[in-house]
Amino acid sequence: MKRKTVEQVEEPAHCPECGSANLAYDETRGELVCQECGLVIDEGIIDQGPEWRAFDLEQGQKRARTGAPMTYTIHDKGLSTTIGWKNKDSYGRTIPTKNRAQLYRLRKWQRRIRVSNATERNLAYALSELDRMASGMGLPRNVRETAAVIYRKAVNKNLIRGRSIEGVVAASLYAACRQNGVPRTLDEIANASHVTRKEIGRTYRFMTRELKLRLMPTRPQDYVSRFCSELKLSGAVQSRAMDILKDATDKELTSGRGPTGVAAAAIYVASILGNERRTQREVADVAGVTEVTIRNRYKELTDKLSIDVEL
Repeated sequence: MKRKTVEQVEEPAHCPECGSANLAYDETRGELVCQECGLVIDEGIIDQGPEWRAFDLEQGQKRARTGAPMTYTIHDKGLSTTIGWKNKDSYGRTIPTKNRAQLYRLRKWQRRIRVSNATERNLAYALSELDRMASGMGLPRNVRETAAVIYRKAVNKNLIRGRSIEGVVAASLYAACRQNGVPRTLDEIANASHVTRKEIGRTYRFMTRELKLRLMPTRPQDYVSRFCSELKLSGAVQSRAMDILKDATDKELTSGRGPTGVAAAAIYVASILGNERRTQREVADVAGVTEVTIRNRYKELTDKLSIDVEL
């Protein structure tokens, strides 16, 4: 019998015998069992996870026999060996003083060998710049990985020639944010980098055309949670702003408008309705738009959606 791994098992939604959804995976026997009638739905499942258990981070690091996972955010994908900075051997014993000079030289040559040519040196610089920008903007790990993959594709297609490394890195980060559903405005990317908004936009359009990146336009809903968090608004206000935007989308009030401006206006209306009023100036500063934009979008929303707001 051909055995399946845990990853290959597609758990059915219901038991084929009694129709119950109360199913459980028995790790010791490698079986998928119905808890109601006891039917063994699948068997011979191999668990490819570790055979040990850990109850805290330190215990997990001690028992693990593998290194860190592969990552695209390091120029060598994190696959090369690194010599630790501690003066201890593999058994944890302190290295004698007479051997420390040799260990220092080994560390130095290890750093040099990891970056062997100009291409790797440029890639290492670009990825460190990407990590710096992403850290400054508080972007999650998956966005950094996606941005690194996009940048590597641009390098492989020779799109870097004639353009600044910082510009291509910023454009890659902007594309990755949109791809992962956590969009940032060009102004935010420009503030985190040393590149102008105009250059980032130009490089981004060129890269999407050459790399055939299919990115959907950003929606006002994508900005609501972040703006509400920065304005310290409650979940009820955020939920109400999402409802306003849903109604506005159904009535086609969002098409042809800047998503950040529409999102800011919806949050402004929701904050008044939820008795957590924020001024137009406060909302405009967070959203990166002008007060005039918020007023215009606000009037459209309240008039077309028949929202009664007491100012």
